[in-house]
Amino acid sequence: MKPSSQSQFLDVITRDEATRRFQQHLTLAPLGREIVELGAALHRVLAEDVVAGIDVPGFDRSNVDGFALQAADTVGAQEEQVRTVALSGELLSPGVAPRQTVVAGLATTIATGGMLPRGADAVLMVEHSELLEDGRRLEVRRALTAGENISHAGTDIARGETVLRAGQRLSSREIGVLAALGLAAVPVYRAPRVAIFSTGNEIVAPGQPLRPGAVYDSNAAIIGAAVEELGGEPVHLGVIPDDEEALAAALARGLQHDAVVFSGGTSKGEGDLSYRVVGRLGSPGIVAHGVALKPGKPVCLAVSQGKPVVILPGFPTSAIFTFHEFLAPVLRAFAGQAASRQETVAATLPMRVNSERGRTEYLLVGLVQTEQGLAAYPMGKGSGSVTTFSTADGFITIPQHTEMLDAGAPVQVQLLGQGLEPADLVVIGSHCAGLDWLVGRMMAQGWRVKTLNVGSSGGLMAAKRGECDLAGMHLMDPASGEYNRPLLNEALELLPGYGRMQGLVYRRGDPRFEGRGLDEALAAALQAGEDCVMVNRNAGSGTRVLIDRLLSGARPPGHALQTRSHNAVAVAVAQQRADWGLAIDTVARQYGLGFIPVQEERYDFVVPKARLQRAPLQAFRRLLEAETTREALRQMGFRVGAI
Repeated sequence: MKPSSQSQFLDVITRDEATRRFQQHLTLAPLGREIVELGAALHRVLAEDVVAGIDVPGFDRSNVDGFALQAADTVGAQEEQVRTVALSGELLSPGVAPRQTVVAGLATTIATGGMLPRGADAVLMVEHSELLEDGRRLEVRRALTAGENISHAGTDIARGETVLRAGQRLSSREIGVLAALGLAAVPVYRAPRVAIFSTGNEIVAPGQPLRPGAVYDSNAAIIGAAVEELGGEPVHLGVIPDDEEALAAALARGLQHDAVVFSGGTSKGEGDLSYRVVGRLGSPGIVAHGVALKPGKPVCLAVSQGKPVVILPGFPTSAIFTFHEFLAPVLRAFAGQAASRQETVAATLPMRVNSERGRTEYLLVGLVQTEQGLAAYPMGKGSGSVTTFSTADGFITIPQHTEMLDAGAPVQVQLLGQGLEPADLVVIGSHCAGLDWLVGRMMAQGWRVKTLNVGSSGGLMAAKRGECDLAGMHLMDPASGEYNRPLLNEALELLPGYGRMQGLVYRRGDPRFEGRGLDEALAAALQAGEDCVMVNRNAGSGTRVLIDRLLSGARPPGHALQTRSHNAVAVAVAQQRADWGLAIDTVARQYGLGFIPVQEERYDFVVPKARLQRAPLQAFRRLLEAETTREALRQMGFRVGAI
């Protein structure tokens, strides 16, 4: 294949300018109205005010099971001094219209929801009465006031009252109100139909076999769900290959709907065809291509005959941000919804954050409650991450002329959901499959758990600052060779976890490693030079400390490639991008790799002593010490001793 040149963006503009150019060609108003049956109205947006045509309730009714009577007949009544009234022969159950008038000295039996008879002005609860033996008289053992235990007509909804407003989105609560008014159908704004497809020869639809070098199409699913959340109707057109005719045909089908959004092909490279196809649109066509955002610079915005056409970047996080930044406000307007209210909270950054000058940057963060307030931990998995958005609480916006935010800097975090639900247990530190299992059991017990995977060193520092309940870590003290305990201070306590065997991983059958001991295999790798590439771990990780000790200053090929997890090491070796690295044995088995044991490391939990007595921590401690837990961890391949 001939190498392609990359033509640069000709007009990179600010976010505000891109929004202005985009929206000036659109009519930000509802697309129309329709009548839908009440059973289909959930999540739709009302197109007109709803005025009550009836009273709710439509009659005076009893709130309790008891006896309808006149309050004057109960004056002075109490357990030691009862009053007596006669009983009518009528029984008023719900739906029965009274026939007999209640007069002084008379009561009528009535059930909850029953219609109050003429003459009655109160209802005596059955437990405050006693039926006499003749069955025709009733002892009253409590005094009542007029109106007691009665709901009067129109006290819930009065005829002529505006109960729901145009633009209101219908939840189950509003559906109940409409039903109570007797409405079988309701006028709503037409839901905008949004055509969605993804582009690229490397994109595979979920459910299909994943070939080497390909990725599953997550963008279409994410954007489709977001369209529904905004009150729209997604129309999925599938995955379109990198073929100009196929893309043009897909775009033509998409323009039969109210909006078109797809991802991929925005970067102006030789193989990126999407922007070329969109570039042929008129009225007015492309209005912005290249926005000073991070993530999301390659976004392409166009309008054709009043319909928005948006090409999102291919990486998931970039796609989600740019969708919500540019297209979501348009779809809300099309659906008749009010502009979203951006709920923000104040927080501080626990660590320094660098930013690229010249681009507005959105930084996803996880929020942790500390004694000093909320701490905002950057979720640094990059724009290609699928999971970052689902685990983040919100994001901060770093202005385009800011290059760095210092540790401790105050920030405003825009929440991604409605409200912020505090976690019962906050776990910050190194990821482990064993920890995943433990967290799952805690959540099954009803505890809300937040986990932030920032590495062992990051977890230890968070514990020292009191920003978490637990820090999962596996750091070896270089001086003693002991894991974790020597690195604690007097304010921290160690909860012993389990052992994980670290070892050299390689592809089975590789003669440089197969059947050799550690020293011999390591020597063979170093002697092979450029023909034997390693994959390293990130500085600050427990595995990196072990690697540095083994290499004793050597820098074999691949040493500069630092990955952040055992899985990343195993994938690099399995896919032949590297020949060896260090990972734990459980991961080596998952990827079918050869394994030469090096040293058992300890994965333990560090707890700030000030938090030890908190109920969720005590529950975690009991879980960790339970023999059933220990056996489950053994089955997963971890080394756990008997209690």
